[in-house]
Amino acid sequence: MALRISNRQARWLWLQAQGLSETPTGPLDLPEMIRRLGYVQLDTIQNVTRAHHHILWSRNQNYREPMLDRLLGEDRAVFEHFTHDASILPIEFYPMWHRQFRRLGEKVAGYASFQKAVREIGAYEIKARIAAEGPLSTQAFDTKVTGKKQMWDRPPHKRVMDQLWYAGELATSHRLNFTKYYDLSERVIPPQHREATHDDAGQIDWLCRYALDRLAFASFGEIQRFWDAADARETRLWAQSATDIVAIEVENHEGQWFKALAPPDIETRLTNIPAPTARLRIVNPFDPIVRDRTRLLTLFGFHYRNEMFVPAAQRLWGYYVYPILERDRFVGRIEIKADRSAGNLRVTQFWSEPATRWSTGRQHRLAAELTRLARLIGVNDVLWECDCA
Repeated sequence: MALRISNRQARWLWLQAQGLSETPTGPLDLPEMIRRLGYVQLDTIQNVTRAHHHILWSRNQNYREPMLDRLLGEDRAVFEHFTHDASILPIEFYPMWHRQFRRLGEKVAGYASFQKAVREIGAYEIKARIAAEGPLSTQAFDTKVTGKKQMWDRPPHKRVMDQLWYAGELATSHRLNFTKYYDLSERVIPPQHREATHDDAGQIDWLCRYALDRLAFASFGEIQRFWDAADARETRLWAQSATDIVAIEVENHEGQWFKALAPPDIETRLTNIPAPTARLRIVNPFDPIVRDRTRLLTLFGFHYRNEMFVPAAQRLWGYYVYPILERDRFVGRIEIKADRSAGNLRVTQFWSEPATRWSTGRQHRLAAELTRLARLIGVNDVLWECDCA
């Protein structure tokens, strides 16, 4: 008989693995927090605070926005590259990222749009300027998009710089007001991390094991999608050859069972699993706990989608809507927006989940979390522009 994990246990394991079981207080060890998560997705939208800041703050509310920039640009304790999207990763993971540099660098180099860009501004010209002048953003170059403009068009210099970044020849030196500055990798990445090498098999084994460790239990697809740095075939072959991972069955929110894999220490995790904190959380739409919508629905019965790019008339909820997590349940969703110039945090819409009674105590806990979130971004007032019911 395969080890069986109940739905409650599964939710508790997943929340604990992703750092959302504990009350988000106490001493802050930012590198360890990122190491525990595996990566932190970057996002440009500053609705209240940018997603990466919110994700980190949700796990320790002593976090403040400038800390991540210092960790990247000054301490060199993290590096920036691509998982499923642009992300921050611990610097010690860098040696296991060489195959990702190769995979993405070759993929982007094959695009016709890149090949066209190279004919206008070559990689040598860009690297020579950076070598001579130091870190540069795309604003230091002036090539333009020609012809009919398409969505997601980029000027030639941006396409070439991005390919060099994907390939690991350039690295993110720092960000200034979220603008990325590119530098030669050898001037950014410490040599002990840049020069360490592992063969493909070793990198795939590391990627899959570290993904499974951070997922607590997972299907083949979930392991593969965690980093998106190995393909489905590579992940399946790894799982078939790994003799120490554990085959389990997991209960979904409807009481049905599905097969999954777990790390070797799964029984110890189950024995020591803590009950999630009673602290109510406003969760960012890009938080890893909600990123995989299928996993979210399977475990929690919570249907969610980002609607930033959905036409307003077709939205089910709103532009930037935050799930509300309490203990191991999603109890509602809320649309909020910061008005930093006016010094307030605006609550524009609120929805309680079906069968969730929105008690006075729960309302007080939500108000307290909104006050803490306002404090993060340096505003004083929370303005309710809708009813909470």
